[in-house]
Amino acid sequence: MKKIAAIVRPEKLEPLKDALFAAKVNGMTISQVQGCGNQHGWKEYYRGTEVMLNMIPKVKFELVVDDEQVDPLVELIRSTARTGEVGDGKIFIFPVDEVVRIRTGETGDAAV
Repeated sequence: MKKIAAIVRPEKLEPLKDALFAAKVNGMTISQVQGCGNQHGWKEYYRGTEVMLNMIPKVKFELVVDDEQVDPLVELIRSTARTGEVGDGKIFIFPVDEVVRIRTGETGDAAV
């Protein structure tokens, strides 16, 4: 099993959520997060004073899937979230050693 964590633009929340449901993803966790990548934010002026805004709002999708689902889902996320501009986001893939369903005590694939 693998965990896919994708950090994307806020405006991609609904299109990506719809695409993942259409791909029959069993479940996901979605969080609103803030951060910065290579762009390190931007400068704005507030009442004549320059303000550096370096924490940019993003949306984080987290999915735990079988190994064979990783490549197609990564491509789905990439193609849905891509605008071609700086700040499109990143996808991270982590190994998952074990999963336990709290309610029933099931483990492994049965718990996902």
